Order: sequence, then structure tokens, then C-alpha cells
Amino acid sequence: MTSRMECHGRISGRGWRAVCGALVLGTVLVSAAIAVQAQEVPSYTVLYKFAGTGADGEYPLGSVIRDRAGNLYGTTFNGGDLSGCGGSGCGVVFKVDRSGNETVLYSFKGGADGAFPAMDLLRDEAGNLYSTTHGGGDLNGNASCTAVFGFPGCGVVFKVDPTGKETVLYAFTGGADGLGPSSGLVRDKAGNLYGTTIAGGDLSFSANCPGEPIPGCGVVFKLDPTGNETVLHSFTGLADGYGAYGDLLRDEAGDLYGAASNGGDVSGFCSEVVEPAIGYLGCGTVFKLDHTGKFTVLHTFNGADGGPFPDGWLVRDNEGNLYGMTGSGGDLSGCSNLGCGVVFKLDRRGKETVLYSFTGGADGSMTFAGVVRDAAGNLYGTTNNGGDFRGSFCASLGCGVVFKLDPTGKETVLHTFTGGADGLNPQAGLLPDEEGNLYGTTVGGGDTSSCSPTYGCGVVFKIALMYCDDLDISQEGVAAAGDETTDAPRVVLPENVRELLQQRRGFGRFGTPVTGPR
Repeated sequence: MTSRMECHGRISGRGWRAVCGALVLGTVLVSAAIAVQAQEVPSYTVLYKFAGTGADGEYPLGSVIRDRAGNLYGTTFNGGDLSGCGGSGCGVVFKVDRSGNETVLYSFKGGADGAFPAMDLLRDEAGNLYSTTHGGGDLNGNASCTAVFGFPGCGVVFKVDPTGKETVLYAFTGGADGLGPSSGLVRDKAGNLYGTTIAGGDLSFSANCPGEPIPGCGVVFKLDPTGNETVLHSFTGLADGYGAYGDLLRDEAGDLYGAASNGGDVSGFCSEVVEPAIGYLGCGTVFKLDHTGKFTVLHTFNGADGGPFPDGWLVRDNEGNLYGMTGSGGDLSGCSNLGCGVVFKLDRRGKETVLYSFTGGADGSMTFAGVVRDAAGNLYGTTNNGGDFRGSFCASLGCGVVFKLDPTGKETVLHTFTGGADGLNPQAGLLPDEEGNLYGTTVGGGDTSSCSPTYGCGVVFKIALMYCDDLDISQEGVAAAGDETTDAPRVVLPENVRELLQQRRGFGRFGTPVTGPR
């Protein structure tokens, strides 16, 4: 068992989000109506608890992916080979089979192979897995990376083959090529990989990107099958934003869509409130980078309509509308007047609609991921905070929820984390399967005898959305279950709100090593 958790905030507004969270076996909140048919009754199951011995991994920050046999694959930020990364381990790539057995496919050493994987994996038809790490790689790169991570390296793009052999496809130098990958990868038919970094790029714009402990405002990059990297866009921290975070979305024309955590609107709330509170300037943007290289800002957030900290992982419907979330903004009376985040829709003309504003109560607050969408137009996602405010870990900010948002804007909480065996602080998005089940991870909770020792090392979970005909639940039962999320805002951010929100960036949103709850 390791002695601490290495959390590196997402360097850029809400960049990499290795936030140190907390969880416990929670109650399932049933969205109930009187005498309705085809009622959803969510069933929550922990598929795997990270044990805290270190070898199996600790603190999964990214979402999982699934193969045709039903095996799940993901990464953990720490754990694995405990001889590296100050004794905390540099993270692992793991597999969980249908029986709940975990296999470590690769343990990072913290050297040229990379360190601190925090994003989701990409799997090709041959079973190879691809993703990024926040640190490690080029040990002779930008010295700022050493200052941030405590050892050299500005992050890598890697591949792990079915035999467990890892290959570094590209190591960032921390200069014009980017620094600190802040996304997973998307792949085209030719085998090119696309992603973002939280910093680096054109270093002459560094002054436009406050809050970052390392230079540059980030890039969008392409990596070809031979390992040649091309910077498709270097952020300036002005109207285009800075600190891109989350996976890109690639459409059939080869155009890329994503979100920048900050920059954009640097006036009013986005300057006068945001920068003094959290150190970052601007409320962020949604952008498009077309296949010819033309960069377009599709939407600039102003706080009331979301932001700061819009997340990548956008989803798109058949009409070309985009859906996503922001970690703050919305109802600015909540979450210490920064807002608790929103779910938004952006149409093809660039018109944004707030579909739901989190209150910071039972409905959740502070997101670190995107939504997934079903055929009926329902959206599903997670929040890092809000929900259950009982217990030592949940008392001030809440332990997070899994939610559903229907096309009318009605939010239903599918699971409220308690900070115990069920997990705590989900920072990743959800993975749906063909049967409508949802899979995800939490940063903490699970085996609460380790990793704090009471915080836990995280879990992999499943929510089965069963349908029960003619389900009849009394009003009393509905109230007891919690059902609708109409509680008044409860999240009041503590005095160290600036440090907490910087940590959301997942290098997580953290630019400097942060000692965890241990």
C-alpha cells in the first residue's frame, strides 16, 4: 500500500483532472412516478475494488472501454510498480473480465515509458490499446515538467499490444509540440491519432494563460502511424481559449470538435469573479478544427450559460447538435457564486441552450467529464460532488452522483455515492453497452481499509437500467428514495477553493503535485 496519492491538477482551468475524491456504498435513487409503465429501476454493482496493495493500481481517473467479450479496459493514475514515482507508483493499464477479475496489462515505470495515465483508452481491431500519460517520456525535455511532476518528462502517447508490450509512439518535449496531454485519443481510418495538451505550444502566449504553472496555452495535435507529430492548432489564450481538456470528437468529414477550459470571454464574471477565485481567466470555449486546418470558435461561455471549465468528450446527434457539460457556471448563486455546472446543447448555428443547471444539492455538482446519449435522446453522466453530504468525506462537498437527463430537461439521479464500498468522486464519463447498461469508475472509495487508509483506491462499477412494467411507487416511497433533485444548493466551497478547483484540472486539473487524503 502506498503512503500518498499523487494528484496533478489539470493544468489549465480544469485540465487534467486528477482530483482526490472520496466515496461510500450509496443508496440507489429511483426516479419514480405513480403507476407508470416501463419504469427505470437502476441497479448499482461494484465490479472491481482496487485493493490498495498498489500492484493492481490506484485511483482510476478515466472512463473504461469494452470489447466484444465484455471485458473492460482502463487506467489508474497511481499504483503498479511501487519502485517508481516516489513510492506511489506511476499508474497501470488494466483489464477487468466479466467475472470481476483484474489483470494489470502494463505498469508504468515513470521514465521514458511515461507516468500518470489519467485518460480513457482507445482499442483497435487488433486489440492494441492507445492513450496518453501526463508525465514521463522525454527526460531531457522542458525543465518545467520536472518542476511540475518532481521528475523529468512532459508526457507521452503510448501503445500497449495484446502481449503487454508498451511502445512510446511520441514523447512531448514541452515546447511547440505541447506539454502534458490532456485527452485520450481519437483515430482515423489511416491510423492517425488526434488529441490535445494542456500547455506548451506557442510559448510567446504564456502570459495570456494565467493559472498554469508551466508555459504555453496548449495544442491540438495529430500523430501519424510513423510517429511524426503535427500541431494542428496552438492556443493563444485569447478568443480561442486555452487549456483544452477532454477527448476530441471527430465527424465523418474529418472535422474535430473540442472544448477549452478557459480563455474566450475574459470580461465581467469570467474575469472579475473567476480569476480572483481560482486563478484562471475566462470561461472557456467550444471549438471546431476542420479537416483543412481552419479553427472556429463555436461558442464562448459567459458563466450564466456555463463555464468556466467546459469539458471535451462532446457528443453529436444526427442533426449535428453538440452536447456536453461545464464544471462550473449556470446558476451563479450556487457553489460559492461560481455556479455548480451545466449540461448544454449547441446547435449547428452556434446557439447554446442550457439543458440543466446543477444546484450543488442532491442533484450533483462539478463535472469532470462529458455525457453519453441514447437513441431516445436521454443524456447520462456523472458529477464529482454533490449528492450525499453525510460522512467524513461527503460532508462538505458531497461524494458525487450518476444522473440521467431526459429530453424535457428533467434530471433523475440514478446513483448517489456514499463514500464507502460503492466508491466516491466519479471523475470519468460513462460507457453504455448494447443492453443499456452503464459502466464507470470512481477515484476513491471501494476498499476503504487502504489508500487513506479510509479514502479507498477507487472502483469500477456498473449500473443496469432495468425496466419494470406498471411499477407503482407511493409518494412516500419517492420522497424517501430522494427521486428528483430539487434540494436547495448545498455545496459551499471552502476557503481553499482556488486550490481545489485548480486540482480539478487533473494533472488533473492540478499543475503541481498534491498530497492526497492520506
